[in-house]
Amino acid sequence: MPGAPNRPPEKTPAPAVAPPAPEPPEKKALRRLVPSRVALLLDTWKGPPSPELVGPFGKAEEAFGKGDFAAALSSLDVLSVRFAEPRWTTLPEPFRFLRVPITAPVPPHWDPDHALTPAEKEAKKALSTAHEQLALARGCLAWAGTHGIDTADLAPRLETAATRLSDPANLGPFYEEVDALWTGLHGRLPAPRSGAAPAAAPAATDVEEA
Repeated sequence: MPGAPNRPPEKTPAPAVAPPAPEPPEKKALRRLVPSRVALLLDTWKGPPSPELVGPFGKAEEAFGKGDFAAALSSLDVLSVRFAEPRWTTLPEPFRFLRVPITAPVPPHWDPDHALTPAEKEAKKALSTAHEQLALARGCLAWAGTHGIDTADLAPRLETAATRLSDPANLGPFYEEVDALWTGLHGRLPAPRSGAAPAAAPAATDVEEA
């Protein structure tokens, strides 16, 4: 056809993204355990959260203390599912990152990452996770600062982490600061209290009362 191109348009190269950072199991668990504790202490609950939320968290803390990081992560997975249930108070930002992600299915060609290689997809996910960690760290320190918890020694680590995240080609130095922040904050937070369990729905009966 007149005016038709002689060759297909060149593909736009995928942006450079960070390679996945190594995640030791104890660090991986702590990165979720500490912000989950703060999430259960938020004033948004209007009282102690349900045992259905505090229970999995307590199991995660117990397993973490015993060095069973796989069990801790498994209990945190249960908690992340519970956080996503509509019956609970909606978590504010950035604590919504703690919910299990629920995405609507879309055709593959609608997915902006469809053309990326598996390695590029993994690296892009790692960078997104790092940004979530930074947001959660900011949220946790902000909560601690308004609830009488001294974090003066941790605030500089947060700012250093933010600076190091500006180099997405190497996430190792970023996590050095973030992991030190989570370790320092872990022992300073109070334990979340457990409220009453939700009332069970009345059992249906076949015989109506007179």
